[in-house]
Amino acid sequence: MPTVDAIVAAANKGPPLSSFSRGTKVKGGGKMSLLKGYSYELEENPGEGFAEGFKPALTPAEILFMGAFEGKYLNDCTDEFPREWFLYAAAAGKLSPVADVSVNHFKVGSRQPLSVWKEKGWSPARGRHVAADTGRAILADSKQNPDERGWFQWYCRYWLGRRIPALDKVQIGRWRSFARHAGSVKAHCSPGAITCSVRERQALLQWAYNPFI
Repeated sequence: MPTVDAIVAAANKGPPLSSFSRGTKVKGGGKMSLLKGYSYELEENPGEGFAEGFKPALTPAEILFMGAFEGKYLNDCTDEFPREWFLYAAAAGKLSPVADVSVNHFKVGSRQPLSVWKEKGWSPARGRHVAADTGRAILADSKQNPDERGWFQWYCRYWLGRRIPALDKVQIGRWRSFARHAGSVKAHCSPGAITCSVRERQALLQWAYNPFI
């Protein structure tokens, strides 16, 4: 089992944020990749050229730094993403070699197992191909959706500058739909009462919404 020190050591060997720009070719990382040798070319500079109306409140780096996904979502992807993402999160005590709810910002779990995502068609499964262009079909199809870890992995790659128009439209639509959770927090919690609805606040953080509303 890797340690946090091992994750940090691997991150130190990874690319700095300054090495990413439009035209950069990025090799997909992680042991879970469904597409052997997957890579992509950035069509935008990091953090730029977002679709109209897509205005996330948090960057991937900020989400990881604040504490999300039990501290282990991308720990085997240090060769794909900017090393600063991992180094800053590690310095804040927000990385873990095993799932650890205590490193989440609100100290609660707020996600379902990947097996559930695949079962519901929210992420692709090995060998699955669905000849349709509906949102759920695109998400479930490994030929149309290379992001087997779900929305946050998509967001990390989108933020860097990758663009897959059909997939991007679906994932941005899911992000917009998630706003209902912000509405629920506002309806049930007084302004600034951050100990109210902590599970929903953790979910908002992981979907790049402001969790402190």
